[in-house]
Amino acid sequence: MNAPVPTLIENETARPAAPGGPTFALALGGGGARGLAHIHIIETLDELGIRPTMIAGSSIGAIMGAGMAAGMKGTEIREYGRAVLGRRAEVASRLWRSRPHSLAEMLEGGIRLGQFNLERILRSFLPAEIPETFEQLQIPLKVTGTDFFAHDLAVLDTGDLRSALAASAALPAVFRPVRREGRLLIDGGFYDPVPFDLVQDAADIVIAVDVVGYPTKETPKGPDSIDLLFGTSQIMMQSIIALNLTRCQPQILIRPPVSEFRVLDFMKMELVMAATESIRDELKRSIDAAVEAREGK
Repeated sequence: MNAPVPTLIENETARPAAPGGPTFALALGGGGARGLAHIHIIETLDELGIRPTMIAGSSIGAIMGAGMAAGMKGTEIREYGRAVLGRRAEVASRLWRSRPHSLAEMLEGGIRLGQFNLERILRSFLPAEIPETFEQLQIPLKVTGTDFFAHDLAVLDTGDLRSALAASAALPAVFRPVRREGRLLIDGGFYDPVPFDLVQDAADIVIAVDVVGYPTKETPKGPDSIDLLFGTSQIMMQSIIALNLTRCQPQILIRPPVSEFRVLDFMKMELVMAATESIRDELKRSIDAAVEAREGK
């Protein structure tokens, strides 16, 4: 485990941390492209010198959490995202490299329209810094999946990392489910969208980040079938989060303003980052309040 870290804020701006204070754990939620806002959280924790004792992530939160757990700085994650998502040609090239290499591979499991192989896609898109196994990470990481046939939460924290990340982000109707350890796994957000409960006992202060959002845009024609599908998922996930909050609560809950973005708006990275910039100061103030509350016990 890492040395505990205190945090102080002066004039609403947090000072860099020094040894001797409370420990922190981090839970990053799912939300597709809306989860690009997690980069602000990671950058801010880097700025404060806060290194979580444990990270839990669902879907895009698992992927971002894996980057941090692997030792990447928030600025490195941002730069990598810009280099890949900022150029359509680069995205197209990586998607092309992730295509099936044979007809047999394409037909494996039958013809399934609209179900892309996320494990293969992640191999093309993940930075080289993210290792092959959980055991190679610098910070312990818990990744959520939903066990489709057991109707239960799957918590993945050992063995092959990349298949776990694919399972956690395997959004039905877009990506194929992932078979792992005899289980058929789909997106972890359908069971635990912001897995703060998994790190509740791992640190003194738990920081949870909810990027699920809500359906908000009304148009003259009304929502189409895709908007209804993803919007319904948002409503369901928010109800799960609300229920989980009645059972246990993180000391800090950050909800970036991401509802205007769709789950697959990855090419809008700069817009997402600009719209959610304010959470950096919000996180600093929240850390200060959480530390003061703990010291005042």
